[in-house]
Amino acid sequence: MAPSPPATPVDPALPVLATERLTVRFGLVTVLRDISVAIAPGETLVILGESGCGKTVLLKCLIGLIRPSSGEVRFEGRSLARHSERSLASLRTKYGFVFQGAALFDSLSIADNIAFPLREHTRLAEAEIAAIVDQLLAEVGLPPQVRSRKPMELSGGMRKRAGLARALALDPPVVLYDEPTTGLDPIMTDVIGELILKVRARGGVTSVVVTHDMHTARKVADRIVMLHPLGRLAADAPQIVFSGTPAELDRSRDPRIRQFIEGRAGNRLVEAAAGGGA
Repeated sequence: MAPSPPATPVDPALPVLATERLTVRFGLVTVLRDISVAIAPGETLVILGESGCGKTVLLKCLIGLIRPSSGEVRFEGRSLARHSERSLASLRTKYGFVFQGAALFDSLSIADNIAFPLREHTRLAEAEIAAIVDQLLAEVGLPPQVRSRKPMELSGGMRKRAGLARALALDPPVVLYDEPTTGLDPIMTDVIGELILKVRARGGVTSVVVTHDMHTARKVADRIVMLHPLGRLAADAPQIVFSGTPAELDRSRDPRIRQFIEGRAGNRLVEAAAGGGA
């Protein structure tokens, strides 16, 4: 693994990440409203909810890729708004980000994709980088022969694992996952879930997983936060409709939660025909 710069020890009582009354608007459309959530060191938080409820927007706010319209995001107690762009770019090396579509560079080999952050942010020799790449490939269950292949030569599941390997290259204390199992079959979905658990065990990594997949949520979550689309809520209703453990989610009698976790369409088809929803 790449050597990490010296860091101030994190107070276990202090959230690694936190949002306070976070609101995001795009033009006249409000996507997130008054979202307050705190993520403890070593915790795996799953952000659950149907399409269009702002899950990925929230994830991008946590890494500073989207600035909130109001409210704030704090990393280790310090507001991201207090960072300059240069400081924020440096801070992002403490995050690993697993994109929904893996977001690998098509023109680079898998080895070069994984090595990319090491070459950008460290002064390691190429031999050291090659050893880290090999170690990461083994960690995510990819054979050595994929080193020279291009992303298009791999299956969807293999690309997801290569993306995870790249996200881990700098030994980040925080890993963010954006829909990590989208498009995968049930077996590969479970493989990704096992890898998320494996990453959590690497020195107390803090993980945030955005998903709509209940199998993955139940498997990996210490805690689940469920968002609801604002278009389906009253103007003064909280957008976070649930926060608790997977077991508590399964016991919830809230009809919005039951509809989601049971995968029932309800009256959505009628709403869509009337122009009232997706």
